[in-house]
Amino acid sequence: MRHGGQILVDHLKAEGVRRVFSVPGESFLAALDGLHDSEIENIVCRQEGGAAMMAEAHGKLTGDPGILFVTRGPGATNAASGIHVAQQDSTPMVVFVGQIARGHRDREAFQEVDYRAVFGTLAKWACEVDQTDRLPEYLARAFHTARSGRPGPVVVALPEDMLSAVADVPDRPAMPRTNGHVTVQDAQDIVDILADAKAPLVIAGGPGWTADAAQNISRFAESFDLPVACAFRRQDFMDNRHPKYVGDLGVGMNPKLGARLTEADTLIVLGSRLGDSVTGGYALLNPAATGKRIVHIYPDPDELGRVYHADLALVATGPDALKTLVQTNDIDAPAWKSWAKAARQDYEAFQKPVTTPGDVRLEDIVLWLSEHLTDDAIITNGAGNYATWLHRYFCFKQHGTQLAPTSGSMGYGFPAAVAASLENPDRTVVAWLGDGEFQMTLNEMSTAIQHGSKPIAIIANNGRYGTIRMHQERTYPGRVSGTDMANPDFAALARAYGGHGETVTNGVDFAAAFARAQDANTLAVIELVLDPQVATPGLTIDALRAQGEARKDKV
Repeated sequence: MRHGGQILVDHLKAEGVRRVFSVPGESFLAALDGLHDSEIENIVCRQEGGAAMMAEAHGKLTGDPGILFVTRGPGATNAASGIHVAQQDSTPMVVFVGQIARGHRDREAFQEVDYRAVFGTLAKWACEVDQTDRLPEYLARAFHTARSGRPGPVVVALPEDMLSAVADVPDRPAMPRTNGHVTVQDAQDIVDILADAKAPLVIAGGPGWTADAAQNISRFAESFDLPVACAFRRQDFMDNRHPKYVGDLGVGMNPKLGARLTEADTLIVLGSRLGDSVTGGYALLNPAATGKRIVHIYPDPDELGRVYHADLALVATGPDALKTLVQTNDIDAPAWKSWAKAARQDYEAFQKPVTTPGDVRLEDIVLWLSEHLTDDAIITNGAGNYATWLHRYFCFKQHGTQLAPTSGSMGYGFPAAVAASLENPDRTVVAWLGDGEFQMTLNEMSTAIQHGSKPIAIIANNGRYGTIRMHQERTYPGRVSGTDMANPDFAALARAYGGHGETVTNGVDFAAAFARAQDANTLAVIELVLDPQVATPGLTIDALRAQGEARKDKV
């Protein structure tokens, strides 16, 4: 006879879980008891939003479901942002939520929430376990659902009296992952479509990517002389130094790459959704009439054909397709050689920095990091204009070095860096953050110190919510409202938590500051004080305002 918390933890061990992220609550005391002697590491976080981001980052980095424990009501709703990231980023994740006792349901009891209703459309699956002896059944299904097909988050609500009750029930073994498969004939059909192309473009993205897949896409691109673009915030899916890599399709994309997406006559989409970020808000690729042939490979059949018609639709991950594609014969003298060469030249031209105002220039900092960090250094970021410098100028050199939310969620970058450093304690982990981004989850510096995580957080401080200010100046020029911020001394705050902190007011001092941060071998924060005019890699605040005024005059 075991209580439900022990049954749960025993299943975690069967699934190979090594680490969980949590904020403790009285609603799942039995699960905490089960974890006590389990040898599963419990990373105790400061707020459920940060904990959820850490679990999501762990899942994205390892390919195994990130595990999160939160309490009922406000604990679960605090975690919603991280669950949303996992859903949009196709990250495997299992969220355990303490729930009120079964006999109190439907009375609006203390912190009562119907999790199936709340998370039914936010997660891949949401359920509530009513019987202790059915826990193994639900747990096996939860993990299988989270990792198979298009991966995603699963929410499992655990009534506290069910979890503390005892049952004599056997464990279930972990179920193998199930995905589709690209056959040799499928691969030949793709080659036949390419044979008629004059301007093809490969788009790489989506779930399930591995280091082997990164090697295979390079081999495939070389064999067929194909230009490859990575989807939004999937830039580490291919070595950016490779001559067939042509950039990323996402926020702040190279306009010439966006034009190339429109002009291409054939798209080979390996594992990515054709969402609004990849397609420039559906403007670069008209859903009504694309004017091109599309091969779409994706692990969820419901996604294929949902927005864009595909001439060939295959249910599989991008990496699975590449395993077969690299075994096909290439095309003699493909018609697109000059097209592919020009696409790479466009990318290289876009890497030449545009000078921004002030003594600290983000383009210089990112280029320094790109040149001096080891190839396996992990870079994380959340949402904000500051990230566009990273997307544009940093050269990602191997798989598993980029952690960023395709959902555009703020607050992600720092918790992701904490999780990445825990998983890879011997690698350099850099969190590239804005001042607004960092303040959403900077309390997790306490978590980093407690558990020995040692990311280096670089804060681009311009004293505002920069992305919103950009849109504000373009839409309502000169009418600043709700976008300015009062910021703390970030370096002093890091020191108060027990970490290392520095402030850089001149870019020439950055290299030495970064070296000291690395030598500190603990949590470190480097604050970059920016010129107030800094807005985007190519436009100042004044230039954005001028655009807005010109647009207003035309109206």
